[in-house]
Amino acid sequence: MEPTAKALSRTYGDRVYPDPWEKVLDYRRVREYAAEHPTAGRVRVGRALDLPAERVRGWLEDVVPDPVRGINTAIDRSWLDPDPDGEMAAALVDLLAHVLAGGSIPADNYVPAVTPGERVSAAEIRAAFERVGVETRTRNADTPGRATEVVPTCDGTVLGRCLVAMGAPTGAKTSLDHLPAVVWDVPRPVRRSFARTYVRHRGLDYADKSTTRVQVERPSSFIAELREVLDDVIDERVTTADAGLTISAAAARELGVE
Repeated sequence: MEPTAKALSRTYGDRVYPDPWEKVLDYRRVREYAAEHPTAGRVRVGRALDLPAERVRGWLEDVVPDPVRGINTAIDRSWLDPDPDGEMAAALVDLLAHVLAGGSIPADNYVPAVTPGERVSAAEIRAAFERVGVETRTRNADTPGRATEVVPTCDGTVLGRCLVAMGAPTGAKTSLDHLPAVVWDVPRPVRRSFARTYVRHRGLDYADKSTTRVQVERPSSFIAELREVLDDVIDERVTTADAGLTISAAAARELGVE
């Protein structure tokens, strides 16, 4: 699923609206009514739309609800409803691979962070963020005991929420039991790039073996779907094992992760 305004809005909590998308719709109704009736006050608007006058008051005074603000930012960034065959969809899926395999999205602020590894450099991760139009900084590079992370410097919360709307989890990823459906919505070359990025983050080499082990602490359903993606984009052998996959040397060469 590509990020949509409705899915993005539902990443925001709200004390009044069980479904934050309804808040977005009510805000739009208020703004449209006010535009058509410029002299109407909060009481008249509230009565006309069956909404509390105090709620209407803020929206008439240019208070923008958080989900509306997020949607507006995502629209400006071209992150919502991208063409599945277009460059932005490819860039978002590539970044999604980095986050799923080598990063995280904290539930408290939604700012995505990705950790470099042996095969994946900080420069490559920065390039993935920049591909969706976001600049980055490096965090914890000089902090002992903390992993170095690449994080966005602007609109990171909205970007993270868009990735969650695409199927990325917040917090611990070990409970993620399915690959995001968007991986199957994009063209095969983009899916191949997703698989390559994932394996490059998670792949382990052994001194006495020519195979690559992909260690994945996920439910078996997730591992099975990851194998389906690999089987779709390469011809060489990939096998499923406990808590991960084993990629033959030929498959690693074909995928470009030797």
